[in-house]
Amino acid sequence: MADHQLLDSRTHADLRVRTDRTAELGDGIMSCLTVPAEFRQVQNEYPILFRLNLERDSFSAVALFGFEAGENLYLENGRWEARYVPLALDIQPFLIGAAEPGAEAKQVHVDMASPRVAAEGVRVFDEHGRATPYLEEVAEKLGALDEGYQASDGFFAALRRHQLLEPMTLEVALEDGSTNRLVGFHVIDEERLRALDAGALGELHGAGYLMPIFMAVASLANFGALVARKNRRVAHG
Repeated sequence: MADHQLLDSRTHADLRVRTDRTAELGDGIMSCLTVPAEFRQVQNEYPILFRLNLERDSFSAVALFGFEAGENLYLENGRWEARYVPLALDIQPFLIGAAEPGAEAKQVHVDMASPRVAAEGVRVFDEHGRATPYLEEVAEKLGALDEGYQASDGFFAALRRHQLLEPMTLEVALEDGSTNRLVGFHVIDEERLRALDAGALGELHGAGYLMPIFMAVASLANFGALVARKNRRVAHG
């Protein structure tokens, strides 16, 4: 169970956080949330897919790490084999939230139940109670993630308005003869994107949405490399 606490230099004076990458620390996941503001960085490494929350009737974007629940093909021998880790994962065990219900100002919180909180790791505060460079970097990333998340509603609304999302089913045939089937995701409908008129394209460009759309389309080229990672994992047991 999570234990979210408002980060405080007195209460958490000795707090240390493990920054290495292992499944035991929470990195053994198939995908994680990403926001349009970071699509340019994400598309260099991972496929970007869209997922519909049926209860909320809303879309979110995810960076794909594997083909099965709990599978992260970028984790190898305690290392993350990619140049960029999506913000939603990179900031853990920290999160951003209001100091109290109803407050507008947001502050850094920490999940004290996270396995990343440990006796050994990077210090969050120095001996004088000041934020370490590590915490300053985390706070910057939290701000970027929160800003990107807040701005994403308009992006997803535009995708739906122009009917630019289509369901995707992908069957991955592996070298050992097995098949992985990826369902439950959406991708950009490239045919509809190409058919948009100048007015629609101008609207999307003016809102800053056209670039993330192109980044999401380009990211699908990473499927080949992801399948290669899966084949290597299967071959090595």
